[in-house]
Amino acid sequence: MDSSESLSHSRWECKYHVVFIPKCRRKTLYEKLRPHLGEVFRQLAEQKECRILEGHLMSDHIHILISIPPKYAVSQVIGFIKGKSAFHLARVYGERKRNFVGQNFWARGYFVSTVGRDEEVVREYIRKQEKEDERFEQLSLFR
Repeated sequence: MDSSESLSHSRWECKYHVVFIPKCRRKTLYEKLRPHLGEVFRQLAEQKECRILEGHLMSDHIHILISIPPKYAVSQVIGFIKGKSAFHLARVYGERKRNFVGQNFWARGYFVSTVGRDEEVVREYIRKQEKEDERFEQLSLFR
C-alpha cells in the first residue's frame, strides 16, 4: 500500500472512477463552460478533503478519477461537487436573459466504479476517452 493516505487513526486508499452528464446533455451551453470546470471541481473536492487524480471533460459528459476519504460517502461527495459547481456556474456564467438556475444543470444520476490495482488502466482510459469516442463515431458513419 505504497500510495495509501492516512487520517488520524487509519490508512486508506479509496479511489473511484465517476462519470456524470449535464442535464439533457446540453452540448451548446456545456461547451462554453467546459474550460472553467476543471478548477472548480478541484477546489470543491479539496473542501471535502478529496483529490481529483485525473479528469477529462468530454463534449457531453465528465470522467473523473477521485480519491475520497472513507469518512465520506461517494454519493455525498459527488452530490456536493455537482450541486456547488452548478450554483457556481449559474452565479458566475449564467446570463440574466435566461432563467438558468444552478440546480438544473447536471442530470440526477452518475456512474461510479471502484478503482483497485487497475488505477493506471483507468487513468489511461480517461485520457484516451475523447479519441475513442471520435473513432467510434467515424466507424458508425459507414454503417
